[in-house]
Amino acid sequence: MKIKNNASETVEFEISKLENSLRNSGADESSVKKVLQNILPNCFDGITTRELYKMAFDELKKISNSAAARYSLKKALLELGPAGFYFEQWISRVFQNIGYKTETGQLIKGHSVTHEADVIANKDDKTYWVECKFRNAEDTKISVTTPMYVLSRIKDISDIQYNLFGTKTEFTDGWLITNTYFTKDSVAFSEYYGLRLLSWDFPKNKSIKNLVDQNALYPITCLTTLDGKQKQKLLENKCVLVKELFNNQNLLNVLELNQEKKSEVLKEAKELMTTKISE
Repeated sequence: MKIKNNASETVEFEISKLENSLRNSGADESSVKKVLQNILPNCFDGITTRELYKMAFDELKKISNSAAARYSLKKALLELGPAGFYFEQWISRVFQNIGYKTETGQLIKGHSVTHEADVIANKDDKTYWVECKFRNAEDTKISVTTPMYVLSRIKDISDIQYNLFGTKTEFTDGWLITNTYFTKDSVAFSEYYGLRLLSWDFPKNKSIKNLVDQNALYPITCLTTLDGKQKQKLLENKCVLVKELFNNQNLLNVLELNQEKKSEVLKEAKELMTTKISE
């Protein structure tokens, strides 16, 4: 069977990729088998990956909300748009949860011009300039011109003392982070010049997908028990991570949910926080 990917290319359908993506959501083997049994008879030659994903998601959600939430992580990141402000807030929270201090929205005066920082991170006496490139289309690739641009910004703010994190510090390194992908040239250029990269699938085994699953750093937009308006309201109230909701359940009060619905949401949040995904 042939399928059409998001780049409108027709490729051979590989059932193993679908099976692995379901397993990576935390679904057990019986659940994977059940999802496949229910969707494969409805597949057809030329089906799009988007249609295939929707069928798999709907079937998985019938079995486990939390597994469906993990399965929808890439889509959930897109919901942190459209401008990317909430993606920057989420990245800041991710860094905080892996041991960094962070600041957002700072204006940094360089040698030549003033720069607005997406995220500034500090750990082990090192201060990092973190550039976030949010994209609204999930298969978009960040071209080599972007790391070139980021390095020029870092050069402009290098060798200057700044008052950050309660002390005098200089920027020592930089990160370029996207919710999508990097081109091969972007990776080659960044590795040569020492710019750290983080994307949906890079670095291998340390990508956004790995980082989120291993540390349970799911964005609030993952939750399948809430609709888009409810997720947006939580974001507006500075609830960016499922972990924040799990640790402070009073954040749900802004949604004015009945007790049954509230319990459903919290059950999904708890499963996301407590179910370990194999690396």
